[in-house]
Amino acid sequence: MNSLGIAKAPKDTRVVVAMSGGVDSSVTAALMAEQGYDVVGITLQLYDHGAALAKKGACCAGLDIHDARNVADKLGFPHYVLDYESRFRQEVIDDFADSYLRGETPIPCVRCNQTVKFRDLLATAKELEADVLCTGHYVRREEGAAGAELHRAIDPQKDQSYFLFATTREQLDFLRFPLGGMEKEETREHARRFGLAIADKPDSQDICFVPNGRYAELVEKLRPGAAEPGEIVHLDGSVLGRHEGIIHYTVGQRKGLGIGGRRDEGGNPDTEALYVVRLDPANRRVIVGPRAALGRDTVYVGDLNWLGDGLPGDEGVAVEVKLRSASAPASAKLYTDADGRGRVLLDTPQHGIARGQAAVFYVPGESTRVLGGGWITGTEERAEAA
Repeated sequence: MNSLGIAKAPKDTRVVVAMSGGVDSSVTAALMAEQGYDVVGITLQLYDHGAALAKKGACCAGLDIHDARNVADKLGFPHYVLDYESRFRQEVIDDFADSYLRGETPIPCVRCNQTVKFRDLLATAKELEADVLCTGHYVRREEGAAGAELHRAIDPQKDQSYFLFATTREQLDFLRFPLGGMEKEETREHARRFGLAIADKPDSQDICFVPNGRYAELVEKLRPGAAEPGEIVHLDGSVLGRHEGIIHYTVGQRKGLGIGGRRDEGGNPDTEALYVVRLDPANRRVIVGPRAALGRDTVYVGDLNWLGDGLPGDEGVAVEVKLRSASAPASAKLYTDADGRGRVLLDTPQHGIARGQAAVFYVPGESTRVLGGGWITGTEERAEAA
């Protein structure tokens, strides 16, 4: 059994490496080549070549394709560029725009992993008779009693398990994540040891197809008329102002609301900060209120991908759940139905839970195991529901 868990000699084990042109995937490929595996590097072209060259800091763009090719040439393994532009547009970019129109806050990186990378690229790797597909994600795959399990990375600052919750059991059998047991600086040290020119290349910070961070501009370009104006309304029904499109707002937002201060019954300024509590796309309304109004203790989840040993069902199971990529896990109990939907009852109300984000479940306590996750479809506060 080799280091990837395959019963072959490394030289007889074909490893396809998804190479974005960054330091992580480049080191992944280099480590596999160093161990004597039959490495094939694949980079996905997700943009038009001409436009991509101007997109600094965006993965899978023109300059990154060039960097990936240089790594492959230096280390002596074949490298191919696949044109996935139309698939990426349909599966990721269009979904991103439509999600904003529905008043959601999308996570395109999850959609990309779920469709273009772990579905389409994985299928291509199998067509190339690969034994495994390796990526540079910071997450771990471990063999458990019932098969492969998904676990958090060793480095909590780089852990990407939230973005990989949609990985299926079948995909997990074929995937490998060589960097999951490393910290980022160790990865860069490997890059320097291999003499890779991208050793100190900065990590991409923004969504790859929105490198300037101005999401609303892209949505307006893709969906003309998306930024229809409407009212900003307080929970008490009073109209506080107008907005230039709900695509500019997300649940939990405080800054940039563009409304003046309220006044109490005595005409004095009301200093209580206001937050976006919910979005009403049908009526083009942005509903605002105090922070306390953001608290929710019930979360509804759709398209559940379960990696645990058995669905919780009506009895439920204790979990820790992340409701945003940057949020700390919260204690909860998860119940599921036969249609792949989940109901999460939080021990303590959480703030700023937005539709379109993901709820990702972990085994409570010291365990690092990922139990799965799903897309947030709605929230509720049990006291209100009663």
